[in-house]
Amino acid sequence: MEAANSKENEIRCICAESPEYPEKLRNYPDMPRKLYVKGRLPDCSQPAIAIVGARMCSPYGRIQAFRYAKTLSSAGVQVLSGLAYGIDAESHKGALEGQSPTFAVLGNGVDICYPTRNRRLYERILREQGGILSEYPPGTPVRNYHFPARNRIISALSDVVLVVEAKEKSGSLITARCALEQGKSVYALPGPVTEDLCMGCHKLIYDGAGIAYSPEILLAEWGITEENMGKSKEKNKLVLASDLNLVYSCLDLRPENLDFFIQKTGLPAWKVSNLLLELELSGLAREVGRNHYVKAE
Repeated sequence: MEAANSKENEIRCICAESPEYPEKLRNYPDMPRKLYVKGRLPDCSQPAIAIVGARMCSPYGRIQAFRYAKTLSSAGVQVLSGLAYGIDAESHKGALEGQSPTFAVLGNGVDICYPTRNRRLYERILREQGGILSEYPPGTPVRNYHFPARNRIISALSDVVLVVEAKEKSGSLITARCALEQGKSVYALPGPVTEDLCMGCHKLIYDGAGIAYSPEILLAEWGITEENMGKSKEKNKLVLASDLNLVYSCLDLRPENLDFFIQKTGLPAWKVSNLLLELELSGLAREVGRNHYVKAE
């Protein structure tokens, strides 16, 4: 266990001349000459998607980012994002539940977890065979102008970019623009036409982006269907089903808060939250107040 922790914390500097440097980055002229990495790099031979969006996202965006990431990850697609609050964090969480590695590209040194409240997520990404990447040397603090620059790396390492929620002027649209310049497919999740958080997505769709009305639309980019996802996906579903049943058995028509489910199941808070989201998406549970849930009638 000590060796594993040591490897997770090791920071490697990978120069553009190194055979380990990602092949996908070699295709573009404005990529960094050095990458700093904790954990693994994305496997360039495997499909990869960037899922990005608003930090101050809506419950709809949060649920959909988690759902899409989990479905794609369950099918073997690597999910990349930026570890920010909101859509980025939910995308990483969904990918981890889907049990494929996920990768975060930071706008600061890889030895700094930003935002600090995402420390557990940062550590879990490394623990579950993912990676933390940056073009900035260790110790480099957060700077606002670093984030637009790092977006070109997120899109370059991905085959497809999905924007879940974005205002009309949003950093997520920079990632989409980089992807288009790099010749990548861009998709946007539609939402209510009255919501400011959806205006950027609707503008992308108007300009020709694909409409991501289901995760299966995105899987079709790689020719992945329900029939050819393989036995590993079925195995993952069985593992998750036991935990889902455990949380579901605690639901009642009387609202209970998150702490109640944590105490009853003995599962960690992040796991309970994700499973309750799954039950909501399946129509088996309803959130009737902030972090209070009932069984759906």
